[in-house]
Amino acid sequence: MSEIPGDLKFLKSHEWARVEGDGRVTVGISDHAQGLLGDLVYVELPEVGADAKAGEAIAVVESVKAASDVYSPVSGKVIAVNEALTDKPETINEDAYGDGWLYVVESASADELDELLDPDAYAELLEDDDH
Repeated sequence: MSEIPGDLKFLKSHEWARVEGDGRVTVGISDHAQGLLGDLVYVELPEVGADAKAGEAIAVVESVKAASDVYSPVSGKVIAVNEALTDKPETINEDAYGDGWLYVVESASADELDELLDPDAYAELLEDDDH
């Protein structure tokens, strides 16, 4: 299992959120999730300007095995999307916590972030799944 960065928060459905400051939060899927999906072949990103709602589907990642909805960990306005994934969705497989980010939300609520799992709780969730 790969190292889980300490600056991230997680949903139980394996999405991560990184607080960037200025009310901005970068979102992606975990290394565990990309590992379960296998080689990604397509990513459907939200549009810039779209409203993200915490816990609601906002994007789709598709592998040779399955398509999977991506749920937003936080609410806010989408201010950037990772256009590079359109041509190279496998970037998520290679660097789920770095270059494989999906989108950035502005005006995220601190309360919503507090409800997410910290890295240790997420690691425990993964361990429980393995048993």
